[in-house]
Amino acid sequence: MKILTVDDDEIALELLNMTLEQSGHQPCGVTSAVEAMELLQDGEFRIVITDWEMPEISGLDLCKRIRELDLPHYVYAIVLTSHDEPEEIVQGLAAGADDFVTKPFNPAEMEARIRIGARVLALETRDVAIFAMAKLAESRDAETGKHIERVQVYCRILAQGLLNKKLPGYEADASLVQLITKTSPLHDLGKVGIPDSILLKPGRLNDREFEVMKSHTTLGAETLEAALRQFPEASFLLMARDIALTHHERYDGTGYPNGLAGDNIPLSGRIVAVADVYDALTTKRVYKNGFSHEIARAIIEEEAGSQFDPVLVDIFLESEEQFLEVHERFGVSVAA
Repeated sequence: MKILTVDDDEIALELLNMTLEQSGHQPCGVTSAVEAMELLQDGEFRIVITDWEMPEISGLDLCKRIRELDLPHYVYAIVLTSHDEPEEIVQGLAAGADDFVTKPFNPAEMEARIRIGARVLALETRDVAIFAMAKLAESRDAETGKHIERVQVYCRILAQGLLNKKLPGYEADASLVQLITKTSPLHDLGKVGIPDSILLKPGRLNDREFEVMKSHTTLGAETLEAALRQFPEASFLLMARDIALTHHERYDGTGYPNGLAGDNIPLSGRIVAVADVYDALTTKRVYKNGFSHEIARAIIEEEAGSQFDPVLVDIFLESEEQFLEVHERFGVSVAA
């Protein structure tokens, strides 16, 4: 990632930049806080590494001014320092520093500190983007507004079930559970591009209308791909894009938009497919009444191996009570 480095000692600055380049980063070095603040204005740099002791404007003063600037993104500030007394660290944190590295620095420690900063920035970018984009999609159809929240919890239940089983070929870990819970609300993002006459039609769609409706998968994926190009450090957008694109693929290869089959469909897309269909079956829409849980369960069980990954159907069947609890929590009652 691009990192802004600040040190009035040109030799120390060159050494720092060489170390960062060896770790695969793209450092840009300046010798004054004034230059640094000018470069930060365009939002290109998300991490700043600055020396504490500098003439005119110190590293701590730079941190303080960064917090006062109206910047497009949060900037994570790492201070290089020979100060290690507790009261001095408190002073630095109060000024707006996020982390400290003691000089002379160890390259491995520096890289670890940068990775911490990248995780913090990714969390901020992820949560803001997901909230804004999910709410945008939700605003198109108030009737299905809680659909986003229910699908989110259903996905967590299914992912947790995979984690508990530890099955070969299903790379489920705690990060998958967390990430799919966060990104699944974006599965229908592309519906913001579907005309109301089709999205809210109270009857069955004709062939032409259905083709338009199916495009919400590619529209959503293209939107998230564009966001990924703008924020390449936001790795969560990779899963969000895959979900938007593939949650209507079928396990037997007859789904859309690309006719993917089996494990060629990303695991995240297979998980959302089960959660999305269960919620669609059991809730009222403009074009239908909701089915009972019993009917929805029978449909999903029958589609194991054709529409749905059979492993995920098994987990769904083992988690019925949890699915019913989610319906009750969000104010949707279904027949047992």
